[in-house]
Amino acid sequence: MPREKSRRGLRRWGRRLFKWCLVGVVSVLAVVVALNLWVFAKTAGRIQHDTLLCATEPVGLVFGTAEGLRGGGHNPYFTARMEAAAQLLRLGHVRHLLLSGDNRTRYYNEPIAMWRALRARNVASDDMTLDYAGFSTFDSVVRARRIFGVEHVLLVSQAWHLPRALFIADAVGLKAQGCAVPGGKVSGEWQLWLREWLARAAAVGDLYLWGRDPYFLGPPETLPIFEPLKGKAAGEE
Repeated sequence: MPREKSRRGLRRWGRRLFKWCLVGVVSVLAVVVALNLWVFAKTAGRIQHDTLLCATEPVGLVFGTAEGLRGGGHNPYFTARMEAAAQLLRLGHVRHLLLSGDNRTRYYNEPIAMWRALRARNVASDDMTLDYAGFSTFDSVVRARRIFGVEHVLLVSQAWHLPRALFIADAVGLKAQGCAVPGGKVSGEWQLWLREWLARAAAVGDLYLWGRDPYFLGPPETLPIFEPLKGKAAGEE
């Protein structure tokens, strides 16, 4: 009899534990969904899906990603960003490109990969500035404002990525518009979408809860388009 009572007690506690875990999971999911909806609401109407109709801003911030896929072949996300960046500059939608990406090791350098791809598309070196410390979307956006002194920017990336980037830009005082480039198809795309939903929720925490700072800041740098004209006095034609 005592053994039977013990078994019933264990089953009862097991059911309670399962319910608590279920409630916890549902609560976390509800918070993630609510935060994502907030991000979408805050950035709605500022993402253009046609490159020809994208806003005109002095600087285009191009986010880095891997040039190739792990299984081999070119990354369509990378290619689409480079095509759009070159076109935006050629059409005069932006005057300068800020290429921001990961450069943690000597074997993986997103800014250099972007520079090479854009040079192959006839973009002049003088029209590009490389940010080697764009280790994340958060770092890229914050550094554009705090290191490079950008005030108005056109964010260049895929549509699923831009709401988070725009949300971060708003929080750091960067006036931003989004230019969405084609997404393409890659294997395991559902994992990328899931990670982005979690990343949007985490961005809210970064900005409003634990006060995240970029991994590396360093001294301010002036983009060429913001440098004063040399050899001319102020107001001289």
